[in-house]
Amino acid sequence: MQPSKPSSSGFVPEIPRRTLDLPGAQSRRAAAPRGGEAKKLTVGPEISLTGEITACDSLVVEGNVDATLENSRHLEVTESGRFKGKVIIDEAVIGGKFEGTLTVRDTLTVRSTGHVTGSVRFGRLEVELGGRIEGDISVFKESDSSGPAAAE
Repeated sequence: MQPSKPSSSGFVPEIPRRTLDLPGAQSRRAAAPRGGEAKKLTVGPEISLTGEITACDSLVVEGNVDATLENSRHLEVTESGRFKGKVIIDEAVIGGKFEGTLTVRDTLTVRSTGHVTGSVRFGRLEVELGGRIEGDISVFKESDSSGPAAAE
């Protein structure tokens, strides 16, 4: 028996593609960024990130981050998360540990499992029973920022 030769006609049949509905796949598609949606970065558990974070609308920390974060809107440090560094943000939710300089233009929420240490400025403050803040604490005023609002 001789091995069959491949066809030399150049014809390649098109194989139809199937879409499978796998558990969890729907939620990933729904979370995929679209045209005007925010840019979100999640640092997962047991992941460490060091450096400067820019062009990120929302940062979720489940692992360890040692960084500077500016020009962002939302920071969430989950119960398993640790953030060390400098942050200037619109709103923050701290459920884990934060150490450094934290400036929150709008609302800072410290969950019952949260612990903030360092220099903290905020527009509004919410602290759940058990949450802790230690260090230099003050209310944020627009005149404190170096952005365009300060020039008015």
